Amino acid sequence: MQTEKTSTLMKWLFSQLKPYKSKVLIAMFALVISASCWLLLGQGIKAAIDQGFIANNSDVLNQMILLVLAISLIGSVATYFRFYWMIWLGERVSADIRQKVYAHLLTLSPAFFAKTRTGEVISRFTSDTTLLQSVVGMGLSMALRSSVTFIGALVLMLFSSPLLTLYVLIAVPIVLLPIRIFGAKVRIFSKNSQDRVADMGAYVDETLHEIHTVQAYSHQSLDINNFAQRIESVMGAAHNRIKYRALLVACIIAISVTAMTIVAWLGAQLVLNNELSAGELTAFMFYAVMAGGSVATISEVIGEVQKAAGASERLMELLMTKSSIESPVTPISLASKKVQGQITLSQVGFAYPEATEFPVLKGLDLTIKSGERIALVGPSGAGKSTLFQLLLRFYDISQGKIELDGINLNEFDVSDLRNQFALVPQESVIFATSVKENIAYGRPQASQEDINTAAKSARAYDFIQELPQGYDTNLGERGVRLSGGQKQRIAIARAILADRPILLLDEATSSLDAANEQHVKLALEELMTGKTTLIIAHRLATVINADRIIVMDKGQIVATGTHKELLKTNTLYREFAELQLVN
Repeated sequence: MQTEKTSTLMKWLFSQLKPYKSKVLIAMFALVISASCWLLLGQGIKAAIDQGFIANNSDVLNQMILLVLAISLIGSVATYFRFYWMIWLGERVSADIRQKVYAHLLTLSPAFFAKTRTGEVISRFTSDTTLLQSVVGMGLSMALRSSVTFIGALVLMLFSSPLLTLYVLIAVPIVLLPIRIFGAKVRIFSKNSQDRVADMGAYVDETLHEIHTVQAYSHQSLDINNFAQRIESVMGAAHNRIKYRALLVACIIAISVTAMTIVAWLGAQLVLNNELSAGELTAFMFYAVMAGGSVATISEVIGEVQKAAGASERLMELLMTKSSIESPVTPISLASKKVQGQITLSQVGFAYPEATEFPVLKGLDLTIKSGERIALVGPSGAGKSTLFQLLLRFYDISQGKIELDGINLNEFDVSDLRNQFALVPQESVIFATSVKENIAYGRPQASQEDINTAAKSARAYDFIQELPQGYDTNLGERGVRLSGGQKQRIAIARAILADRPILLLDEATSSLDAANEQHVKLALEELMTGKTTLIIAHRLATVINADRIIVMDKGQIVATGTHKELLKTNTLYREFAELQLVN
């Protein structure tokens, strides 16, 4: 995405406030009241000095002091409401952006995640959205309050002394100059700094997720050094941002203090010449200080805004990333029809987007009948798992077509299509939730009785009963509380409960011991009845009884037949069989 102007990015950010107009109005009303109160203090001070102190009138002085206290109390109450609602809006906008980004990420294809590190995405959720929360909650409030205060102070200064106000206005463009020069620099370096933080987060995510491998190979010291390098990269990126922001604030303060000092000296000359009263000069300087403080606050907020603009740009990049897999505008509905499960591949070719010059599948022609059991065998890299991903439309094919019941996969709604498949991957996926939620992942509304039946069919029921809280036991991140075989049986129970017309089994019994493998085979036999089943097999013993065995090599189908037929006709299959089946 091309670098957007800060105004465009901030317009997007503040557009997130639209659903909360009433809350914004309350906050704005409170802001105007509080700012007005602080501005009125100047008039109270002026009256207290001219009509009370200098006129030696204690009654007026006492009245003005009480008035100042009353105004301060009202301003404090208004500040409470302003502060509360602006902070709330910051939290709410941050939460909404996180929700939108997360929902959008779940629509993106695996191709996006193949080139984007998970830790980087997590960083955008946390540090970037927290930064935006600060800008909306605190920065926006401070900027608006300072803007109202500056305008009000300027108007009241004009009433006090038009000549002194003219001098102040001369200084304003000079103050804006460093904002113009250094503000853009802050934004550029802020984005770079956030990118380095994201890289650091990605590294932490990767090493902690693979902690067993890290510790098994005693890689900790090297990882600590690598992490230290990333920390220094973060600091290096932050250095320029800090430098330019410090320059921005220092220049504004120096210009503001110099301008106010000169204006105060000029005002003192007017008082000495009896052209201005002491009270009017005091009130004028009170407003000048408020105006100067407002400009300084606005300059700090601009620095935060520039930093937030970088974060906004990164989040907008995520939200504007389009999925490479999209449903058609008017998809063919599968809700009202029973899917038979016939699959047809016609001259299917495919290469991964990041390696288009290396085709993974080449000219595949295959028809799988409804209810047929097909085994896919072949060496690693033959394209077996890739075929599963194409059937689920994780990727779109490069050439040819794939049909389900005679209809091109591209004509179905993506979610509707995937609801026809139950997948059991080779590496079992277990979520950090309860056993019950893991099994019911494909049917969240399933009854406990149905979950029990699926667990028994997968031979998982007995070990589930032995867990501390049974079905309510939290399995930990990636199922760390289960053995490999137990994870596999939970995954099989999930597929059984989903009860979908097409099964995709990627070596579904690979993590089971001999005894449990036999039990699960029986469960799978029951599960596969009446369903179209594709089995990726690395161990031929698991697929000898398949209706057909498809031998794949280098992205092509090199042979098709039963076990006995292939032993006679295909050299590659015979070599597999001799290695695995002959004692």
